Amino acid sequence: MVSVAIMGHGVVGSGVAEILTTHKNKLFASLGEELYIKYILDLREFPDSPLADRFTKNFDDIINDIDVRVVIEVMGGLNPAYDYVKRCLLSGKSVVTSNKELVAAHGAELLSIAKDNNANFLFEASVGGGIPIIRPINQCLVANNVSEIAGILNGTTNFILTKMINEGMEFDVALKLAQDLGYAERNPEADVEGHDACRKICILASLAFGKHIYPDAVHTEGITKITLDDVKYAEIWGGVIKLIGKVKRLENNKCDILVAPMFVPNKSQLANIDDVFNGIMVRGDCTGDVVFYGKGAGKLPTASAVVADIVDCAKHLKNRKYLFWTDSDNSSVIDYKDSVTAMYIRAIADDTKAAYTKAEELFKDIHILSKDDAKQGEIAFICEPLAYGEIEKNIDTLNNSGIKVESAIRVGDL
Repeated sequence: MVSVAIMGHGVVGSGVAEILTTHKNKLFASLGEELYIKYILDLREFPDSPLADRFTKNFDDIINDIDVRVVIEVMGGLNPAYDYVKRCLLSGKSVVTSNKELVAAHGAELLSIAKDNNANFLFEASVGGGIPIIRPINQCLVANNVSEIAGILNGTTNFILTKMINEGMEFDVALKLAQDLGYAERNPEADVEGHDACRKICILASLAFGKHIYPDAVHTEGITKITLDDVKYAEIWGGVIKLIGKVKRLENNKCDILVAPMFVPNKSQLANIDDVFNGIMVRGDCTGDVVFYGKGAGKLPTASAVVADIVDCAKHLKNRKYLFWTDSDNSSVIDYKDSVTAMYIRAIADDTKAAYTKAEELFKDIHILSKDDAKQGEIAFICEPLAYGEIEKNIDTLNNSGIKVESAIRVGDL
């Protein structure tokens, strides 16, 4: 029997407890031992739970119990999760977490502590929820040099954009619907401003390239400025708008990493991933493009990934799994202004002909987009790939010339 403790009994934590209880025979067949929930740590009372006798409000009950071999952290946030996880690993207990904020902020340190104490620190659920992605990159694609990872990493923003694309909803209306359905928090900033996707692409980049990439080094944009006009121009261009987290390996072990809305061509495997679903493309030199697709959140999908890690930990109590990356100072990340991209630009001008002439003067080759119901004085075009810093300077020049730029969205090479 392997005794485990669950820290947190919210949506995911209760899902983990449910699976460990209802799938006991299935898990025993896979592991050859029973997974026994000895403690559930939570400040709230759950008197009606069938596991009511396992609840504790005292972390010391877990850390001081030598029988507890695997601890599951599903509290979220950094405080007290970071302290509790670190103390568990230092004591030789393996830890499983779904906490993307924790892994993105402290992954290198916690992996190092786990290694030094012959314990495991696993976090499959931190990126794709129920989508297997950490283990496939670390094991199944180990023979590949991964050159690029790009994905739709946040279900809330993907749901909002899908409603804008398919039903013509304004952003605010689609966000309210997402909140009403429970897909978005009351404060949706982490989702709509791209912070959630940023943490996830940092974890994937750190795993693929072997050095920790911290979120504060990653240029991050959200979807709050996307309008239905932009959605329509994307359709005319031949694609859709998606919030993409992307990292690409460059020469000299540098990497180009960012989170931003992008025009995604209809031919891309990411273009048709809709609603709350996530999709992650991994580009390997042997396999080519491999895409992982599924529900990126939710009680049981996320809990399923957590339980898979628990089983993995239980199988490797004496012989730890190799999952590791080193710490870094973010020097491998290029300045986002040096990132080269094509760009969609929409602006308003008094003289559209003169505005296009000015745009051609600045951007050289442009592809003009037009729609029948365009606003008075509206222009829209795609410019050829340039360094983003140069694009910003050109946009400033347009604005200073009386050509008001209302939207600027990257064109993804996906």
